[in-house]
Amino acid sequence: MSHTPVQPAPARLNRSELAVPGSNAKMLEKAASSAADVLFLDLEDAVAPDDKLQARKNIIEALNTVDYGEKTVSIRINGLDTHYMYRDLVDILEQTGERLDLVMIPKAGTAADVYAVDMLVSQLEAATGRQKRLGFELLIETALGMQNVEAIAAASSRNESLHFGVADYAASTGMRVTTIGGPNPAYSVLTDTLADGSRQTHWADMWHYAIARMVVAARANGLRPIDGPFGDVQDSDGFRAQAHRASVLGCEGKWAIHPAQIELANEVNTPDDTAVQHARRILDAMAEAQRDGRGAVTLDGRMIDAASVRQARQLVEKADRINKQEAV
Repeated sequence: MSHTPVQPAPARLNRSELAVPGSNAKMLEKAASSAADVLFLDLEDAVAPDDKLQARKNIIEALNTVDYGEKTVSIRINGLDTHYMYRDLVDILEQTGERLDLVMIPKAGTAADVYAVDMLVSQLEAATGRQKRLGFELLIETALGMQNVEAIAAASSRNESLHFGVADYAASTGMRVTTIGGPNPAYSVLTDTLADGSRQTHWADMWHYAIARMVVAARANGLRPIDGPFGDVQDSDGFRAQAHRASVLGCEGKWAIHPAQIELANEVNTPDDTAVQHARRILDAMAEAQRDGRGAVTLDGRMIDAASVRQARQLVEKADRINKQEAV
């Protein structure tokens, strides 16, 4: 391992993250009974300009009165380029207690953006005597943000997660798409001509580079990488496929922009029992090997070593957190 240690963010379940528009007071209350691990109460894209002030009041009321239980609760503030942002933070932090856990910063473009929010939040925490230190979720959803993703990920000790905002990213980079997530038939390759004279079309994943780069920046700084929205709320198979792809690339969870997507996200990002049992066997086998003075061992015909142990330990720890939460 490098001599430079990576300090992991606080461990939180983040399999599913439900977007809850602040302009809808009923949804702010109903979200408390959902199965989502994380709720972000939205003041930005889901709220029309004329509704911004009321949405802020609704969120303040919800944080003061709704029982969100053990869920992680975040607010997505308005962008730093708007006149709403500073009041989002000032009013909410001055008028609520300790229930809020995270602040989501949209369209993070540079490390200075994170610093600006950090400075304001730090002053508000000191002024209000807040005991719980707020963490940051950072939305990577512009070309500028992707260019600076490594610096953004390292910009504050409050940082906990990076999120891929697919729709704004597509707009920012000029991609020829109008959907929110999912594949595109134009992003494909043709095989060479086959023996029967035909050619096959293979669709490719146009989001692979962006998500893979975000995952590396997140993991290199101890943060959770989270995949963003999938727009077709009726296409459960499509959502599941995109969530699996992001999970394989290293994401810990995915957004749900509709309650119907929560269980899908939880399903994909929950380790299956067989995998967890195998991971526990790896840990047991390596512990036995170390007692015998061996650095590696074979299990079911396959070699396992220290890297195998790190993978297995992550899987088991995640399963244990899930079991603990479900038992509450």
